[in-house]
Amino acid sequence: MALEHYSDDELRKRFEDLQGLDHHKNDLIMELLRRVDNLSTDFQQKSLDHQRETQFNREGQLREQQLKNELRKLQSFMNRDPFVSVLIDGDGMIFEDDMIAKGESGGKEAATTLSGAIEDYVHQKLPDIPSDCRIVTRIYANLKGLADVCYKSGIVERGNVLEDFYRGFTGSKILFDFIDVGHGKDRADEKITELFKLHLSDYHCHHIFIGCSHDNGYARLLEQYTEPTLTNRITLLEGVPFEKELKSLQSQYASVKFNHLFRAAKINIYNLSQYPAPPPGLDQSVRASSDNAGVPLSQSGYQSPYQPITSATNPSPPPSNPSTMNPRAATWASTATAAAQIVSPPPTPTPAVSYPATGADIPRNRYGQRIDPPTVYDKDVVNKVRSLKLCNVHFLRRDCQYEPCTHSHSYKITKNEFAALKTLARMVPCYHGSECDDPKCIYGHR
Repeated sequence: MALEHYSDDELRKRFEDLQGLDHHKNDLIMELLRRVDNLSTDFQQKSLDHQRETQFNREGQLREQQLKNELRKLQSFMNRDPFVSVLIDGDGMIFEDDMIAKGESGGKEAATTLSGAIEDYVHQKLPDIPSDCRIVTRIYANLKGLADVCYKSGIVERGNVLEDFYRGFTGSKILFDFIDVGHGKDRADEKITELFKLHLSDYHCHHIFIGCSHDNGYARLLEQYTEPTLTNRITLLEGVPFEKELKSLQSQYASVKFNHLFRAAKINIYNLSQYPAPPPGLDQSVRASSDNAGVPLSQSGYQSPYQPITSATNPSPPPSNPSTMNPRAATWASTATAAAQIVSPPPTPTPAVSYPATGADIPRNRYGQRIDPPTVYDKDVVNKVRSLKLCNVHFLRRDCQYEPCTHSHSYKITKNEFAALKTLARMVPCYHGSECDDPKCIYGHR
């Protein structure tokens, strides 16, 4: 339709309609522009986030790789130098007599045999342990005391043979050592206990063999480690049969006995078959007093490997020549005093009622051997005191030098308990035997 056909009002209305359309078009364009701006801003933010995430991932991957390398190095370091630890209380886990008697060569033989036995056991029973695992062996003992016992019992001909034996043992293997702890209460026990704890927490130590079958005291140590992850790393070595408390723990720990390596029986210090019968003039009342004094040591719970004789029966009189009775004992007998040309019988106690105040007044029999006064005690009290873990040196001598001492000093002891404690201490044989000249000695001299 031509414009001339529209009136002015119609044209104005059409113009207004077109203006409205332009307004809607402009609004749409403005809305689109705003949305583009928002999308652009969001895109920039997402781009920054993406770059940050990419950088973080890159750094994370580098850190992860670095940690893997460090872990690999650490694992390699932790797997380096694996070893098994063999801890032996040499005061009770004693090698076979024939090995000891050979001196240095016997020590080398003992080290080689022990090393081979441990290697075989590890290979058969502990397959998870690396094949290049080394054996670290520590034996702790009172060398002088043990040498005296071996000499007096006839195992060796000279006191220094045992020193030669352990020199050969130590020198045969780089990681095998015999350590002399000297004379003192629980010195070997304390060292073994601390080394046991140290090795149990050492990642390089894959297994621990502990030789302590003669001493119930180690039960206190083992009772602290009952978790399977720990008990699986411990094996008990058996020499003499396990004492009662240790035997009760055998169900929780592996145990092994190496035949023909360690003694299976305690040493009998006073083996009467080595001694001639006492002279006919010996006072029979004194001998009777000896037979009836105290509880038999086999029932005392005493943990030392040195087992004094407990029988009250009289042995058959052996030949009068000491060299025919025991060739090793002849050397010792030849050094005795002129008044005793034969090996003396075991010392017997006399009816003394108190300890002497000076060395010169120490009671001795006619052969110059120290004897102990008899003690009176109650067996039930003895059993009670045995479980209290009192310090013998503190209560009986008043001069305990251990700091800190692993035994009780604070317990208020009664008169009967004091007598029982003295009896328990007497059941432990003195290392110096009948030659002891310490007036304060609390140990037995039978």
